[in-house]
Amino acid sequence: MIKRLLSLMLLCFLGTHVWSQNTTTILTGTIVNKEHEPLNGVNVVLKGTNYGASTNATGTFVINNIPEGNYILVISTIGYKTKQQSVTLHQKKQTINVSLEEDISMLNDVTISGKKSESYAKETVSSSLRLNEDLSKIPQNVQVVSGELLKDQQVFSIMDAITKNVSGAQMIEHWGWFARINMRGFRLPAFRNGMNVEMTWGPLAEDLSMVDRVEFVKGPAGFMMAAGQPGGFYNVVTKKPIKDTFANVSFATGSYNTYRGTIDVGSYAANGKLQFRLNVMTETADSHREYDNSSRFSVVPSIKYNITDNTSITTEFTLQKAKMKAGSAYVFAPASAGFGSLGRNFSAIDPAYPDMNVDEYNTFTNITHKLNDQWSVQAQYMYMNYNQEGATQWPASIADNGDLVRSVTSADALGTYNIAQLFVSGNFYTGTIEHKILAGFDFNEKRFWADWNQGGIIDTDHPFNIFNPTYGDVTMPVFDRAEDIKTRGASNGMGQTTRGYYVQDELSFLQDQLRVTLAGRYTVADMYSYGVPADANKFTPRFGVSYDVFPSLTVYGLYDESFYPQQGVKYINENTTAPLSPEDANDIEGGIKKSWFNNRLKTSLTIYKIKKKHMSTADYTNGVPTDDGGVSYPYSIEIGEVESKGIEFDMQGQITPELNVILNYANTDVEDNYGNKVAGFAKHITNGWLNYAFNSSSKLHGFGASVGYQYQVDRSSWNWGADNKSDLPDYFRMDGGVFWKYKTFDVRLNVNNLLNKYLYSGANYGTYVYWQAEPGRNFRLSLSYKF
Repeated sequence: MIKRLLSLMLLCFLGTHVWSQNTTTILTGTIVNKEHEPLNGVNVVLKGTNYGASTNATGTFVINNIPEGNYILVISTIGYKTKQQSVTLHQKKQTINVSLEEDISMLNDVTISGKKSESYAKETVSSSLRLNEDLSKIPQNVQVVSGELLKDQQVFSIMDAITKNVSGAQMIEHWGWFARINMRGFRLPAFRNGMNVEMTWGPLAEDLSMVDRVEFVKGPAGFMMAAGQPGGFYNVVTKKPIKDTFANVSFATGSYNTYRGTIDVGSYAANGKLQFRLNVMTETADSHREYDNSSRFSVVPSIKYNITDNTSITTEFTLQKAKMKAGSAYVFAPASAGFGSLGRNFSAIDPAYPDMNVDEYNTFTNITHKLNDQWSVQAQYMYMNYNQEGATQWPASIADNGDLVRSVTSADALGTYNIAQLFVSGNFYTGTIEHKILAGFDFNEKRFWADWNQGGIIDTDHPFNIFNPTYGDVTMPVFDRAEDIKTRGASNGMGQTTRGYYVQDELSFLQDQLRVTLAGRYTVADMYSYGVPADANKFTPRFGVSYDVFPSLTVYGLYDESFYPQQGVKYINENTTAPLSPEDANDIEGGIKKSWFNNRLKTSLTIYKIKKKHMSTADYTNGVPTDDGGVSYPYSIEIGEVESKGIEFDMQGQITPELNVILNYANTDVEDNYGNKVAGFAKHITNGWLNYAFNSSSKLHGFGASVGYQYQVDRSSWNWGADNKSDLPDYFRMDGGVFWKYKTFDVRLNVNNLLNKYLYSGANYGTYVYWQAEPGRNFRLSLSYKF
């Protein structure tokens, strides 16, 4: 495979003269403000033609395949004066750089009349994904969930059904403070600002008050960032300082005694060289289940300092605190009773059940230096400390008559991260071929200690009957925390250190109409699980191609490999265990990306096939007796080769300036080499969301409404039924909302589960079933004010 890639690269270099006979040209450039800061979303159009583009996050634009000649370039965006400039195109590639002047009167008009509806469609990814390129040009399926969309849906945290905005993504289950999100049948690692922060339990799900956007990257490698799962990953991008003075405050309330307040303030000094921002959030809430309350708090200060025109440093500190009842969402019943045999408000926990307290803090620093107009280098570092203290509950036994013997064990854990990245990006030419280079080094060190070893049965006098529950008559275990968690959790300790070296070259032909991506990554990993050490290393190649059939229509193909050193051990005999083999996977996919209505609406269609080796799952044949009379299952087994294949469709953006739309569908099938379905996916998933805002010509200007749905067919979470078919019913949920915007006020009312359906996910374990029920019809009401 490596020889083929090298041969193809050599062929691309030798073929330079083939592309030199073109009579069209390419116009590129950068649009900035008077402080030389890049402007995103600026429209650049050749007057009287269909040729145009919009700038990305770095302020750059590219217009391809323009016939040579004289043109008038029109540059416009809200808040700045429109600029027209004559250009003569007579070279293979020409560059133009423009500075725009603010239009104060337009800014005032926008403030008075209310902010216009923002399109859900985004043309660029964040800088944390390392590629300064439009989404349509990237040979991979990447979906961006924008801040505007999250606001319209009144999303409070990552666990608030954020997956409904992306084809094929679904939240399988949760423990109250972190989510398990699957896509293409595999768990998605959690990234934050381009750094892999996934751990065994955690990290704490981000509160959306500090989030700018969430990016879902489908497929392996993820732009060379880290070893990971072949299904992809999701990247949470936090809000950063900007050159603006603002203050936003909001208050929200809702069902189940929900109360929430947020503050987002920012300003700048030294003529913009120093920028700072502060996000604060506090929230308390009950739930639809008895004895299940929670609270959260977060504070995120961040500073950006432009040392010179070419060098900047950004530092961010995040503190998140949460208190909840861990595992309170789980409901257990005998298999003979089946799913949903208890009311959705039923609680299996007791009033005496202890709280889970989670504290997480991290520091993140990024240094960016622009070497020249073509090349830049970035270095970033994150330290995270994750600490939880509390308990979890699971059944020791359950009888057909509903007698449940509940076991409560300690769930204290500590996780530490040290993550560093250094990468350089730039471009150069060999003849008429442009090379866009990305190269770098990743370091990721994670350590995790957990104390699951203490606990016991709480129903000591008589069982707790789920059909006739009596609360309060329990004996809660007392946990000994005299020793620190590293000592108590040494036997359950896990750790992993990975080092990755990568290089990627994107070659542009036919004046950037055709792009070929050649890349490779070498990963070295050292790890240990429950005292068993292991090491692994592998080279993984990447090959992609994308072609602009028309300026608004791109086709692409991709071959990629992933490498994931697994943490865990497999049972050999009563005296011997062995580390799990690393997971190897490859992905072959192709797709079509189409933009409509001057890039306001974007669609994509993807077909893929993933083959994965050495996938592991829990070993339920080799249990270990526990002190409370139950059995734990610390081992895993490898199930051989798994194949995931499917089709994905995504639509995102504006149909009209008033109407935003999200529409997606995924057909997914994951089986092992024996034809058995592998748990963790739904065969069919489709989601939709419509948001309509009345324009300034309407008497209802300022008002708007939203409606959306989620529909899942043939789904599983942790296992399939004995006949390899789903035990879970199909899932259908509708949500909606109304809003009113006036000057600096924004009022929103959202109602979730409009049809008041009994919705849940769960699994069948033979003798018993469990599920997690969602609340019935519920509401959220928010008021925000911008100073």
